[in-house]
Amino acid sequence: MSSAVGSSVPAGVTPRAAKGEVSRFRLYTLRLAYLIMSAGIGAFFWPDVLHHTNEFAATHGIQSALLAGLGLTAALGLRYPLKMLPILMFELTWKAIYLIAFALPLWTSHQINAATAEQIKSVLMVVILIPLIPWRYVFAHYALQPGDRWK
Repeated sequence: MSSAVGSSVPAGVTPRAAKGEVSRFRLYTLRLAYLIMSAGIGAFFWPDVLHHTNEFAATHGIQSALLAGLGLTAALGLRYPLKMLPILMFELTWKAIYLIAFALPLWTSHQINAATAEQIKSVLMVVILIPLIPWRYVFAHYALQPGDRWK
């Protein structure tokens, strides 16, 4: 007797897909994304966190601390790639907000200078994350599953 007889898994669907699991390849691509994110943020923001002036602390301290914390937290994605998906979603979300709410109005009014263009270029690198995120998993685990109880 075939094991598919009496199974609740539709024909043509692998058990992994039915359980909402993510392939090993996808897990490794997620780990690569976390590594790039963590290393990139670490290389650009941790030197300023460790060695800064009081003036820098007053003007850029919050931004640097937030991004350094994000990079450090992203390193947990190397071990827990699926559990840390909210970090990638946060990265995608804040960059999308920046591009839509700040960069697009500047672009439409032709007010982008060289420094802003460089910022926009670095933020646009977020498009790399879009195909790496397992969207079916995100939808199944964040949209379809019931939320935690309130009381």
